[in-house]
Amino acid sequence: MLEVCLLGTGGMMPLPRRKLTSLMTRYNGSSLLIDCGEGTQVAIKDKGWSFKPIDAICFTHYHADHISGLPGLLLTMGNAERTEPLTLIGPKGLERVVSALRVIAPELPFDIKYIELSQEAEKIEISGYIIQAYKVKHNVICYGYSIEIPRAGKFQLDKAINLGIPKQYWNKLQKGEVVVEKDSTYHPSMVMGNPRKGIKISYCTDTRPTKSIVDYSYEADLFICEGMYGEKGKEEKASEYKHMTFSEAATLASKAQVKELWLTHFSPSLIRPEEYMNDVREIFPNAKAGKDGKTTELIFEEEEV
Repeated sequence: MLEVCLLGTGGMMPLPRRKLTSLMTRYNGSSLLIDCGEGTQVAIKDKGWSFKPIDAICFTHYHADHISGLPGLLLTMGNAERTEPLTLIGPKGLERVVSALRVIAPELPFDIKYIELSQEAEKIEISGYIIQAYKVKHNVICYGYSIEIPRAGKFQLDKAINLGIPKQYWNKLQKGEVVVEKDSTYHPSMVMGNPRKGIKISYCTDTRPTKSIVDYSYEADLFICEGMYGEKGKEEKASEYKHMTFSEAATLASKAQVKELWLTHFSPSLIRPEEYMNDVREIFPNAKAGKDGKTTELIFEEEEV
């Protein structure tokens, strides 16, 4: 099961009941963040989730509304007696940007590992997550992220017995390990069925519509996408400032054949996003306006693929 929480849904500046952009996921004791706008640590506290198990933070880009909450979060994680290394992922220049922010958070009881993105698309595996980072189209270098949790096939007991594989090796084979015993070698493929459908979410913000978003969000269980403007007549402004309208996000969701769409990163002038959702649902019926604290649990399907 993957838990997903939209911690903050604001773009540009926070509002009294809308924090800046951030997403948090939890899986198998590990947490991951995408973006860390002002108020992120407060949002995590309000949610009742823990700072300590955050293993990685992904940054779409380095505008303040997406990274300004990092120094405070790092200090809070340090005060929680964290000692495990933290991985930060983001466009080229990440270490320089974070080092500048850490002028006000210079001493931490844990190391920071930097993964700087420079290609059109890059794949990172960490803590059971497969993260696909892909370039989108903003007025600075910006990446979208898809997060997948793969699922192995079922252990086939009858095959293990028929092949005479000793019982003490079954657990290792289920974990994907190759076992060598004297003159015998046992591979997971000998006893594991076909891979089953995993879980996939996709997140992008601060961008114009791109083919890469459709490609990397294809058939996602949940697609979380920027909807800076919901009002009609904002198309030209969205194009000028490299953002998206509600209808453009819904069109991407439809093309990518995702199961569900959440809109986020709202303009400060957009006080009631729900007022514009009827038009959105005409394009993509299973669309929802995001709000701070919106949460879902994504469950593995049982059937094999």
